[in-house]
Amino acid sequence: MTPARRRRRDVEDLLRESAPRVLAAVVRRFGDFADSEDAVQEAMIDASRQWPAEGTPANPVGWLIAVASRRMTDRIRADSARRDREDRLAAEPEPGPTAEADDTLALIFMCCRPELSPASAIALPLRAVGGLTTAEIAAAFLVPETTMGRRIARAKKASPRPRSRSGCRRRPNGRSGCGTRSASST
Repeated sequence: MTPARRRRRDVEDLLRESAPRVLAAVVRRFGDFADSEDAVQEAMIDASRQWPAEGTPANPVGWLIAVASRRMTDRIRADSARRDREDRLAAEPEPGPTAEADDTLALIFMCCRPELSPASAIALPLRAVGGLTTAEIAAAFLVPETTMGRRIARAKKASPRPRSRSGCRRRPNGRSGCGTRSASST
């Protein structure tokens, strides 16, 4: 028997002996027998590929439990993300015209805020709601197109950031602004 074959046989024997202990530990941790069994089998496949070439780890049972646990965690996260996507899709209205929710008025109010200059408060809704091009708006205001483009860009930057589902404003980095304290509030 060649050394490579002997190593592979030793790994197979070790995996066969370790399988019940690993499965018991993963089932105890996650509670789902079928998914735990699948995760343990995937961990054993990984071990059968890696261990003959790279050598058996110092704690093979711990290695198998760790890999199977990571697989279970990945599976749980994927299932949770899938359920969230399905819930969002179920909550979305059917495509097409809707009589009960028209966000155009809200968009107009967002574009015509008092902190904007009068020219920007007029130009931004013409662009966002009216669908006019920057060149058309610039011609109406009798200003160069680049000037109007900059004016619209500044107005967009000054627009309020959208609120998250919890009602908190989103920061530019994508994190919610709620629940944080500044140094002056403590």
